[in-house]
Amino acid sequence: MEKVVPSREEAFELLKEYNKSDSLIHHALAVESVMLHFAELFGEEDKEKWGIVGLMHDLDYEMYPNEHCKKVREILAERNWPEDYIHAIESHGWKFCSNVEPTERMEKVLYTVDELTGLITATALVRPSKSILDLEVKSVKKKWKDKRFAAGVNREVIAEGAEMLGMDLGKVIEETIKGMRDVAENIGLEGNL
Repeated sequence: MEKVVPSREEAFELLKEYNKSDSLIHHALAVESVMLHFAELFGEEDKEKWGIVGLMHDLDYEMYPNEHCKKVREILAERNWPEDYIHAIESHGWKFCSNVEPTERMEKVLYTVDELTGLITATALVRPSKSILDLEVKSVKKKWKDKRFAAGVNREVIAEGAEMLGMDLGKVIEETIKGMRDVAENIGLEGNL
């Protein structure tokens, strides 16, 4: 059977079918926006693919937390999604809930920014403005050093991902913030500027 490349709308409907939590939907939208931003930054032709992979990366997380990055293959294969989309989504959990290594640039970006969007969100929310629109890299780096802050964020993954991309950590943080700013209102980070 021929593989089906989903539209963004179809992907979003599927995401909402498997995820009811606003925070997970916001996280998916943040990662999608960051992936679109990096695709543009790198001059990638298939921006929509990057965006959809970012949007769908946690598809199985809410319903199947113990099978995260594994159940997604079954869900998407049943719907005839292309193998490269499925592989990319599985690879973001490399070493933790998946043995699929990120090898393509798109996969390495997803691996890097997934955790980073969480740290950036947490940093923005403790600021007086509660906004990502005035958030600076130095604020995120300061919170990075405090291991008790957003303790669930795996900083090693972010650092390893930046290294895999051959990018300075500060630059990765800067570009991730820029990507998230594009959807600040949709992810609850417009704040009170």
